[in-house]
Amino acid sequence: MTGRCWTELQRPLRSVPILSSALDAFPDEHARDKALYLSWLAEAYLTASEIAQAASTIGRALALGHGVASIRPRQRITIMLDKLRSYMDVTEVRDVLEAANA
Repeated sequence: MTGRCWTELQRPLRSVPILSSALDAFPDEHARDKALYLSWLAEAYLTASEIAQAASTIGRALALGHGVASIRPRQRITIMLDKLRSYMDVTEVRDVLEAANA
């Protein structure tokens, strides 16, 4: 929750380490929650202008959230995909947008 709050406050230098550490310890079996927190990590990367890392992270969330019964992860992922569309010159962005449309 702390990392998510720092993301909402647009403080990526604080949120990225906290979210990364928490996600490393979080099993993939909790796909819904992990996909959500990956979306906040991607947002923090985007705020820090780490576009390729943001795209890669939202790609992980997309893959993990595929087939999850909850709509909330997909809503967050869609928001991030929309934000990334203006960075089509970045290979990772093109790749994740292509994967999202497949």
